[in-house]
Amino acid sequence: MSTISKFLVFGPAGTLHRMPEQLFREIEPKYLYKYESSDHNDVVHVAVYEEYEKQINASVTLTCVIECTGKENRFELKKTGGRMGFRGSSLDEEKRTIDDEVTDFILDFSKRFGLTVQEVQETSSEEEQS
Repeated sequence: MSTISKFLVFGPAGTLHRMPEQLFREIEPKYLYKYESSDHNDVVHVAVYEEYEKQINASVTLTCVIECTGKENRFELKKTGGRMGFRGSSLDEEKRTIDDEVTDFILDFSKRFGLTVQEVQETSSEEEQS
């Protein structure tokens, strides 16, 4: 199981640069990497969240890549792991996952500070050819 969600967040540069720091304070990642460009004012954060679901004996990993430029924040959330099938699908329904928490943070933070959020939908190459 692998899903990718992409978001673009637009707004004032100061607020955009505070957003990743606030996310990491509120939802602490297991691993965190920060890269600052020497040529530009761009910053890239890579955070790895991991949660273990005891009921289905599987762990779910969320890799969150945040590219911060002066004009926008680009979030790419890739969720991997877990189980699908009869045993896992019924137990997984009511529990909030780490993916839901991070997505809710992005939407809530943007709403509170008046930022614009755009979810990027990926189109497959088969659809483009038709």
